[in-house]
Amino acid sequence: MMNLQSRNDALRPAGLAVRVLVACGLMFGAQARGALAAGAAEDKATPQKTVKAKSKTPRPAVLPPAPEGTVIERDVVYLPPGRKEKLDLYLPADRPKAVRSPAVVIIHGGGWSGGDKSSSREFNIGTTLAKAGYVCASVEYLKEGARRWPTNLYDCKNAVRFLRANAGKYQVDVDHIGVIGGSAGGHLALMVAYTPEVQGLTPEAPYPGVSDRVQACVDMYGVTDLLTRQATDADGTPNGKLREAGLFSDKRGENPDQWKLASPISHVSRTCPPTLILHGLLDTTVDREQSVQLDRKLSEQGVEHRLLLIPGVGHTFDLQQWQRKPLPQDLRPVVIGFFDKQLKHAANDVPSLRSDRERKK
Repeated sequence: MMNLQSRNDALRPAGLAVRVLVACGLMFGAQARGALAAGAAEDKATPQKTVKAKSKTPRPAVLPPAPEGTVIERDVVYLPPGRKEKLDLYLPADRPKAVRSPAVVIIHGGGWSGGDKSSSREFNIGTTLAKAGYVCASVEYLKEGARRWPTNLYDCKNAVRFLRANAGKYQVDVDHIGVIGGSAGGHLALMVAYTPEVQGLTPEAPYPGVSDRVQACVDMYGVTDLLTRQATDADGTPNGKLREAGLFSDKRGENPDQWKLASPISHVSRTCPPTLILHGLLDTTVDREQSVQLDRKLSEQGVEHRLLLIPGVGHTFDLQQWQRKPLPQDLRPVVIGFFDKQLKHAANDVPSLRSDRERKK
């Protein structure tokens, strides 16, 4: 049987009233067992020393046609010469030239060693948000080699900087940029959101003086604490057996400081942007306790957030489907509503994040 509960909590740390909404579902019984299939395969941890150059997820030869009301620009250069990784832009069509739109960086999953910026989930997210008036950049990041971490994080932060540096060309509102990612992309999205200007986690080039700070984050079933990540039973129940990181070659205990530095939960503070967390209760790839722990930590720090645990759903869902079947709840209104609140209806008293170059335009 399924029991879906919701509760509203008003938090008032240090005089700051923050409203936190948490929707939680709990699954029990034999019905849940055996319901998982191919969706759990996306982000199996792969030690770096065994990573092959070829991505685990083949790249689509051709993106589907852009839906009405959207424009897609594929393979846009955003990194320095010599880097092959590019990004795809999803743009609202027919905007007046004076309009500046909020933007969202989309980060794909694939166990930090596979996946693709043009995959079906990223297409689903990009087109959904573009139709809702957002400029979206689906980013490809480094997935091979000894420098994979933290270069993959640098790449995602540079995608944010790219949008600000090219705000005039793409009509971006530089003060309202968000980030969204699934699985490994959820982990990287949280790291982008929670570590602006953190020493060792901030790229030096190619956009000096341009901020990579974001104003909102959506985490879809991402790893939040490498040190506590667990294996699960077949029904998604965490079983207490700790897993290796998969992000780098260091094994558990060999470099605990690096494991901690690469864990989003280690960087939670009152200054973190509002966060929406989405996780399926049948997930056997990233245990649901990862999202529950993040929810708890954000509550302790008084950060505005919402946790949605989805019954009957495992890993690698998009905003509408899991394993080609409709989700119990259409997540498009949830995600659009979250970004609209944080990026469209946000107060105008935030400091401008325009670069010196953008201010002169």
